[in-house]
Amino acid sequence: MSRDSNYDHHISIFSPQGRLYQMEYAFKAANTSSGLTGVAVRGKDSCVVVTQKKVPDRLMDPSSITSVFAITPKIGCLCTGMSADAKALVQRARYEAADFQYKYGYPIPVAQLARRIADLAQVYTQSASMRPLAAVTLLIGVDDEKGPQVFKVDCAGHYLPFFGTASGNKEQEATNFLEKRVEAMRDYTADETARCAIMCLGSVLGSDFRGSEIEVAMVEGDGGKFHSLTEEQIENHLNAIADDADA
Repeated sequence: MSRDSNYDHHISIFSPQGRLYQMEYAFKAANTSSGLTGVAVRGKDSCVVVTQKKVPDRLMDPSSITSVFAITPKIGCLCTGMSADAKALVQRARYEAADFQYKYGYPIPVAQLARRIADLAQVYTQSASMRPLAAVTLLIGVDDEKGPQVFKVDCAGHYLPFFGTASGNKEQEATNFLEKRVEAMRDYTADETARCAIMCLGSVLGSDFRGSEIEVAMVEGDGGKFHSLTEEQIENHLNAIADDADA
């Protein structure tokens, strides 16, 4: 048995090498348990999140299966990982956003919400009586002062802004795809931003998909609302991507 095997019984115990094994297990669960890959891209005046939509049972209503959630009218998120943990995290994020608006009289900025969620996630790593939430959150919104914002919050409490990022099963492959387009992203229109995110997901999955097999949500412009695209709108983007590839 490994010498380090006794150091993964509690989240608050460091191994002699300075590792927290329970946190490493949490990251593994967050990246692999759902089998989904999420992509977030930030354009000139908009941001987009895209992920797969997998219905586990034919008897289930497909409209009830989602990984995309609205937190405020102008801020939304994509969660990958364990769905129950993701829903608990989203519920707490909605409470924090409402509490901020009640206290200060204006909607919570995306960066402040990301920081608050990350602070709460970090607290879960300090006590042996708690379990980290096995979910990675991609937050998007358009800030009144800073414009489009994409934040990634992980289960250890890290939160950072990105031009484009990914989470889930094929995170590294998606990140490699986005890195090649990072310079062009800053000037993307809303449609170009959405198509870049869809192309990224299609590239890492290595397959074509229909509008019913992915979820796309976006925030566009200063006063834009967070909204999910309909199947018809997604199909229009897929057709445009196919036409560009044939040209």
